[in-house]
Amino acid sequence: MQPSQAIDALGALAQEHRLALFRLLVQAGDAGMAAGALAERLSIPNSSLSFHLAHLNRAGLVDQRREGRSLVYSANYGAMNGLVAYLMENCCGGSECAPGDTQERKSA
Repeated sequence: MQPSQAIDALGALAQEHRLALFRLLVQAGDAGMAAGALAERLSIPNSSLSFHLAHLNRAGLVDQRREGRSLVYSANYGAMNGLVAYLMENCCGGSECAPGDTQERKSA
């Protein structure tokens, strides 16, 4: 992943509704969710939802497909994994991280 791609992805996630949308789509799995279901679940007006989903789509974090009359969105797991890998690329200076580090950070 290029730095500019990471910046775009992180920028797309740096907003409350977009982060909630992405997390919900990650939970939904490969089947994804229809736009209407996303709007209802997160109580986001359709006009705002379209704006936020377009932003996530441009950043490569979500995919969109048409099923009949519905637009269905799903998380792009490859992009998500690429972003995490990019962020963790030089974790702990190339040495293995201590097992307790992850749990300590979660409770902080």
